[in-house]
Amino acid sequence: MSASLSGWGISTELPDGWEGRISLRVTPTGTTHDEASAEAPSTRRTLRALAGSTAPGAVGWPGEIPNPVVHLANFALPPGRGDFGSGATDRMTEANALIVLFEYGPESVGQPLFASPGLPRTLRPHHFRSNALQRQIPGQVGFQHFFTEAGRAFTLFVVLGSTRHAPTLTASCNRTLANTRISPR
Repeated sequence: MSASLSGWGISTELPDGWEGRISLRVTPTGTTHDEASAEAPSTRRTLRALAGSTAPGAVGWPGEIPNPVVHLANFALPPGRGDFGSGATDRMTEANALIVLFEYGPESVGQPLFASPGLPRTLRPHHFRSNALQRQIPGQVGFQHFFTEAGRAFTLFVVLGSTRHAPTLTASCNRTLANTRISPR
């Protein structure tokens, strides 16, 4: 049975064995993240793994205008993970995959970095490199792509647990990306 995940104009159907969260960081105000969680309401009613906040305490900087961050994985996502998966990637086994969709602000739309149209939905094993990772972990490989869809600027960041399992993991990621939709805000 797959799970639906939706919030802030982003939706997906997760394959069996996958879980995810769509989160919006709370700007630091003196309140903790737990007290002012901005988790998409529709995610609270799905699986246990889809509920709760991404990290305890405030993160970011005063005046920040947070944008949605999507974490999708074929393993249990830890509650204390960073925007690009820190805290999760160090728990990955060689059979795991992590997909991150990170939205940038409206000022990024139209910028050359985000010129590619649309979320890539077909990845290939040869797209993944160890030097694409924020932090290199032995065996892991990553892929990053900046794009604009529905008038919104994003980066897609995908981490695979190993090159040995890249064909299977890439196919699973492609199924997940094929079911992911971004709507205008």
